[in-house]
Amino acid sequence: MLAKRFLVLLLSVSTTFSLLAQENADAFFIKKIHDSALTEGRAYDWLRYLTKEIGGRLSGSPEAAAAVEYTKQVLDTLGLDSVWLMPVMVPHWVRGDKEVVRISASVMGSMDLKAVTLGGSVGTGMAGISAEVVEVQSFEELEKLGEAGVKGKIVFFNRPFDPTQLNTFRAYGGAVGQRANGPSEAARYGAVGTLVRSMASALDDVPHTGGLRYRDDLPKIPAMAISTNDAELLSKALKAGPVHVYMETHCTQLEDKLSYNVIGEIKGSENPDEIILVGGHLDSWDIGEGAHDDGAGCVQAMDVLQLMKRLNYQPKHTIRCVLFMNEENGLRGGRTYAEEAARLGENHLVAIESDRGGFTPRGFTVDGNSHLFVERLTAMQQWSPLLEPYYLHIKKGGGGADISPLRAQNALLVGYEPDSQRYFDYHHTAADTFETVNKRELELGTAAILSLVYLIDQYGLK
Repeated sequence: MLAKRFLVLLLSVSTTFSLLAQENADAFFIKKIHDSALTEGRAYDWLRYLTKEIGGRLSGSPEAAAAVEYTKQVLDTLGLDSVWLMPVMVPHWVRGDKEVVRISASVMGSMDLKAVTLGGSVGTGMAGISAEVVEVQSFEELEKLGEAGVKGKIVFFNRPFDPTQLNTFRAYGGAVGQRANGPSEAARYGAVGTLVRSMASALDDVPHTGGLRYRDDLPKIPAMAISTNDAELLSKALKAGPVHVYMETHCTQLEDKLSYNVIGEIKGSENPDEIILVGGHLDSWDIGEGAHDDGAGCVQAMDVLQLMKRLNYQPKHTIRCVLFMNEENGLRGGRTYAEEAARLGENHLVAIESDRGGFTPRGFTVDGNSHLFVERLTAMQQWSPLLEPYYLHIKKGGGGADISPLRAQNALLVGYEPDSQRYFDYHHTAADTFETVNKRELELGTAAILSLVYLIDQYGLK
């Protein structure tokens, strides 16, 4: 009996030492990942070329085509098992000549406002539109005004971000509906155009573009965004008396155009049919360089594979980098990818998206609709001691737009979460340039993503 107890104790001690040894090995390799990312990462150099040599990459544009060619060529140099292009038909919207928004009559006089057309908007043509402005902060206010208060006017949506939201993406979520759906809601009551306060967390002179969604059963009216400072100015003018605004924009919606998702992968040695996806979206708005949104996410995903090869790490699962096309104004790349995955019967264990900027890593948010979601999240949170030295958390939250269509296939969806405080200073603006990305923060993001990929690859989600 004593011998049996001694054997049980010996096995328990042996198991404990084995687990500690494995934990130490994991900690060592995660440290090695960070060291390599900070000394041998390529993301920053790739981002420089993508932004400074190619620039804004709106779907259907020559710049988007150049970005596809460039990133495929880069992936081709990494010694991956496969690199290919996935055809995607994308919307082709062109901004045209510089837009104009001008207060043409008010008690404060006339003045130009800093403005950009919203993506997908119809244009006014050379004649422009001139009309009285009416201000609202919600669709409920718009409904109360009704046709009597809106018909023939320009509706100004002026709901600001909630400054008490520490997570600025939540503040964005509370305001972005007026940009996305405002034009159709205003058209419902006979408005001839819309202005929207830029989706920004600060007061500044930088207007933010972004996509809108027209309803097919309502008229399409021109829609533009003005800077937050000018939104404050316009609101002040309206409190003093009637205001008339002139809008002119020359945008055009052309026929859909052929583009591509760019894909590269390293095949798994033990579970090659189980895919761990890392990705970002290659397209960006045309008025800036798309550095944070989402050049940073793309080059981080590419660098995950580069560092794997450099570290001579052979994954058990297939690790796939996907650079999605057309997240900004259609999500065609993400939808096409999911459709093709379903057609081929592919099994995505996890999809990780980086689309929140190249700022300091904070962790990951996890989402999914499988009955195993809680179990999988709990399994991932057991790795917290290994990630806490790098200030990384794992918590329930959103995954990402491009990977969201994979939800139907029960993939676990993971969003890489950097610090969010500065993101909406740059999001969808001309200020989103290479110079706003910090090299070390970008590289630490790559290391964070690769660390999570390593742990998932080693232990799965059970």
